[in-house]
Amino acid sequence: MFRRALRLGLGPGLPYRGLRTRKGGFTLDWDAKVSDFKKKVDSILPGKKYEVLYDTSHLPPEQADVVIIGGGILGLSVAFWLKKLESRRGAIRVLVVEQDHTYSRASSTGPSVGGIWQQFSVPENVQLSLFSINFLRNINEYLAVVDAPPVELQFNPSGCLLLASEKDAATLENNVKMQRQEGAKVCLMSPEQLQTKFPWINVEGVALASYGLEDEGWFDAWSLLQGLRRKVQSMGVFFCQGEVTRFITSSTPMKTPTGEHVVLRRINNVHVNPKLYCAFYKVEGKKGDNLLRCRSSTCLQH
Repeated sequence: MFRRALRLGLGPGLPYRGLRTRKGGFTLDWDAKVSDFKKKVDSILPGKKYEVLYDTSHLPPEQADVVIIGGGILGLSVAFWLKKLESRRGAIRVLVVEQDHTYSRASSTGPSVGGIWQQFSVPENVQLSLFSINFLRNINEYLAVVDAPPVELQFNPSGCLLLASEKDAATLENNVKMQRQEGAKVCLMSPEQLQTKFPWINVEGVALASYGLEDEGWFDAWSLLQGLRRKVQSMGVFFCQGEVTRFITSSTPMKTPTGEHVVLRRINNVHVNPKLYCAFYKVEGKKGDNLLRCRSSTCLQH
């Protein structure tokens, strides 16, 4: 009976290798295969000291094709598109390293409101924003996960207003011209038009204003973060709570087709210091009160 219990406890990952007996049974290689299991059995017996086997599940994978430092909305977005555009599932091994999985100190993800607008001075930013608004409006076409609730961003359309003094009016006008060429719906407003539309604004010192007519507004950034995180996990992205402390790089001199000498630098290794968690167990106090004691030998706090 005891041998059967040991066989079941070993699980499918441990083959029954050993010497066969004359009766057709077998004896296990106890020294090599069952030492960990015996430790677990000893640890739960009365009067035995509790010891936890070293758990490596919190450590990052040894190899990754891409390491993303920071697991906020931008980092998770990079992970999402890398996995979405891979040639086959599992072709790209992506690791996201984030110091704080609670995001309690994240200025643009946790407690803040997310905003989107097209009024930039660089065409690439306008294009990114125009694509992003389509992504937000159709969020569940991108981030839907089987058997999970839909992502609720609570998008609130609201145009953004930029004001310029006489000194910066020409720059604002040129920016709006470029934004319109890229497809953004933005209008220019004189101080009189601005006062009519927003009577509560003091237009003193305002020479020109720009206002987004469509595809701008506010949304729940926390819901977007959680939706992205849930989706990339379902796509096979690896996570590690820790801090990147060092890069090991190499340099290779090369010559371009035009004859120019350049140095190609690449990152070969990324050193990650994982955050170690406490493992707690219940013990009985003198008066029967349940107490929590840290049982981890690697704990940095207890």
